[in-house]
Amino acid sequence: MVFTWLHLAILVFFLVGIVFAGVPLLGSLLVAPRFTGGDIGMPYECGMRPYGDSWMRFGINYYIYALLFLAFDVDVLYLFPAAAWYVKAPGFMPFVKLFVFMFFLVMAVIYFWAKGVFTWPKKLS
Repeated sequence: MVFTWLHLAILVFFLVGIVFAGVPLLGSLLVAPRFTGGDIGMPYECGMRPYGDSWMRFGINYYIYALLFLAFDVDVLYLFPAAAWYVKAPGFMPFVKLFVFMFFLVMAVIYFWAKGVFTWPKKLS
């Protein structure tokens, strides 16, 4: 393989990127104050001292719903460029592709519904 100016430029930009990311991290480790006691270890609640038990446990259901929301939200983001390009597209094929995409999205919702993902249990055992 021949080493060209393009390879050198890529290597230089890669090293400069690592330096730009690493210098602030190392600087913060060296310069930042290290306090361990007092109010530093307490959770922040609107500038006031927390009342009651601040370490609440949330059920896994919240995280499952959040992941499902993100998955379907990202899928819907693919529809915006398709909808913008659909007007300029020649023929019927873009509609078929969009329909296939929507079909699999609806099938995923039906699958999750059949598996009971959308039911909210009273308490997990």
